Amino acid sequence: MTDGNTAGEAYPDEADPPGSGRSAKVLGGSLAVALLALVGAAGGWLLAGEDDASPGPSAAQPGVSAPASPSEAPASPARTTAPATRTTAPTRSTGLTVPPVVGTDFEDARDELRDLRLGWRLVFGTGSGRDVRSADPPVGSPVSRGTTVALYVAGPAPEVSVPDLVGDDCDDAAEDLVEEGLYPGYPTGRTGVVTAQAPAADSTAHWNDKVALTCGADPGEPSAEPPPTP
Repeated sequence: MTDGNTAGEAYPDEADPPGSGRSAKVLGGSLAVALLALVGAAGGWLLAGEDDASPGPSAAQPGVSAPASPSEAPASPARTTAPATRTTAPTRSTGLTVPPVVGTDFEDARDELRDLRLGWRLVFGTGSGRDVRSADPPVGSPVSRGTTVALYVAGPAPEVSVPDLVGDDCDDAAEDLVEEGLYPGYPTGRTGVVTAQAPAADSTAHWNDKVALTCGADPGEPSAEPPPTP
């Protein structure tokens, strides 16, 4: 009598009978493991080969510039300093210069400066004579209209007679004084006519002396304000 295990006992010394399906499965499994090992080895070799053959950082690629190594980095461009710009405009020459006044009579030198619309200042010395010894700015120096030129005279200031200016317009009186070598002072202002002067007319003064002119309403004209009502 047999049961369902009889077939397994018929070949006690063999794991599986020849031609059984189990042997085929074992053989197939072994072949599969061997193939996977071979494929795994081949895959590792391929990966290693890809790593070895991968392009380095210096390999040129189309459209991409390879970064330069530190030793091959381009030198920085030299810094250049722009030239300083000139901000001051050049002085425009007027063509006017100090005339040749040295050696001439100081009064003639003064008149020449006045004709050129230049100012003047007379500085008298302690020697003798009326001639100009030097000028400041010097002769030939470029000047502009209105520049004052100092004239250094050899001798002292000569005497001059003070003109009579009472009754003259204050501005006209000032011009007359300058013409005579004197200069006006205005203790009460310079509006109106000269009502008094000091020194008095025909007094003796010296060049560069000042004459005080008292200016105001003409004593001969009626006052513009009506007299107070009693």
